Amino acid sequence: MTLCPCGSNRSLEECCGPLLAGAPASTPEALMRSRYSAYALCNIDHLERSLAPESRSDHDRKAAEEWSRSAEWLGLSILSSEGGKAGDETGMVEFLARFRHGGLEQSHHETSRFRRHEGGWVYVDGKVHNKPTVRSSPKVGRNDPCPCGSGRKYKQCCGR
Repeated sequence: MTLCPCGSNRSLEECCGPLLAGAPASTPEALMRSRYSAYALCNIDHLERSLAPESRSDHDRKAAEEWSRSAEWLGLSILSSEGGKAGDETGMVEFLARFRHGGLEQSHHETSRFRRHEGGWVYVDGKVHNKPTVRSSPKVGRNDPCPCGSGRKYKQCCGR
């Protein structure tokens, strides 16, 4: 069983696989997860297909493919989701996508807008909350020594 890249802990076949193959998304969150999976699996056709018609003119297929191939996709966190229920015509999903590019760990934080279109959901646009962040030093784990030099574990010192 191949786990879905979107982090749902479900198999690709029962999670994003059908959407990547062309099935309509049932919710904005499902579409957001499938778009992350499309980047992780370099499925540029899905990225184009899942765009709202008015957003397709801004899509740069070559740049999307280059970014998809050159990044190591580390994980997706859905921070919040609004709308997208039965009877809703619009929805929003705030997410954080982590990736490694050029050897540096980075993140992309965005609130995306979605709308219903032809029986499914499509991506309209998004507001980026940050420029990709680059970690200048290794990540400190909870049980690692605190970088302040106190001699205590990070979780008992500066990690509180």
